[in-house]
Amino acid sequence: MSTHTEHQAQQGREPLDVNTPGLSRFDIVREGARRDDIEIVHYEPQVVAGSKAERRLVRLVAGLFLLTGLAATVFLVVYIWWPWQYEPGRGGDKFYTPLLGVTMGLALLGIGFGILTWGKKLMPKEVSIQDRHEGAVDEEGRTITGQTMLYVSDELGLKRRPLLGISLLAGLAPVAAVAAAPLVGGLISQPHKNNQMFTTGFAPAEGGERIRLVREDGRPVRPADISSGGQLTVFPGIEHGVSNRHADSPTLLIHLRDSDAQESRRANEKIGHGDYMWGNYAAFSKICTHAGCPASLFEQQTNRLLCPCHQSQFLITDNAKPVFGPASRRLPQLPIEVDSEGFFVAKSDYTETVGPDFWERP
Repeated sequence: MSTHTEHQAQQGREPLDVNTPGLSRFDIVREGARRDDIEIVHYEPQVVAGSKAERRLVRLVAGLFLLTGLAATVFLVVYIWWPWQYEPGRGGDKFYTPLLGVTMGLALLGIGFGILTWGKKLMPKEVSIQDRHEGAVDEEGRTITGQTMLYVSDELGLKRRPLLGISLLAGLAPVAAVAAAPLVGGLISQPHKNNQMFTTGFAPAEGGERIRLVREDGRPVRPADISSGGQLTVFPGIEHGVSNRHADSPTLLIHLRDSDAQESRRANEKIGHGDYMWGNYAAFSKICTHAGCPASLFEQQTNRLLCPCHQSQFLITDNAKPVFGPASRRLPQLPIEVDSEGFFVAKSDYTETVGPDFWERP
């Protein structure tokens, strides 16, 4: 006698042969529950099959699933075709991220509320009591398990409510595409179109004309304007160069003392930047490589540049290498020289990406 049979005999109940013809699927499910010491004490449908209430709930759930599919589809359209490149002013690029957030949120809310409504309103109510039971599963147990799974499928109502299955498929298919979109996004569109992530206001003008370094009021800077050990924030001498249109261009021009300048040149030569300095002057990006804050507090005794936001510190005499704080990448250095009129100019644009690190920096 099997363990299940012995247990039912102890309870004064004859075991049911699950292979008996004429048994309903629910009879087998109930018998399987009993063999696992589970007694189904209450089980009732919440809606009558084919009733107006059922049809109304089915339409509601289907509508939520279709909303999921529609929102996910709009997400894909925005992700692929909406203009995302930054432009000055109030262009369409300002709506790119908000639209992605709204459509993704609607998709998740739709599928979440749809599943909750399906489970809370369309599935039958059940109250069961289970005693702890351990034991190996026999052949009949496997039969019961299979029938239980089929019974659950029946209770989901996909056969008699085909609209639910169609709407669920229509809703989840675009969601699957949304999950895959970021993985193949780089294949859909070139993320660095027009080289915008690698270009600042110091890029040479048409014809190769080099850009001057200017003060905030637009006046060009001469070497004599900065005393030894001093520093000055400079900007590209172009139209709107001292505005948010070129927010990636603020640069710290530093006049190093003789011994410090020699140490800095040696460090530059080690990484192939031997011609980036002019005399004892060096220029580094003012945009912190951690979170984009202005790294502008220069301590001339230690030659450290401090970012006040998160306390990152960069050693200027060692290629602005981070020596403290969360920043993990050195500040990019701007190659500089003095033109024929005695003003500082950029020999080229920055040769490294400016600002916080990102996944495709060289």
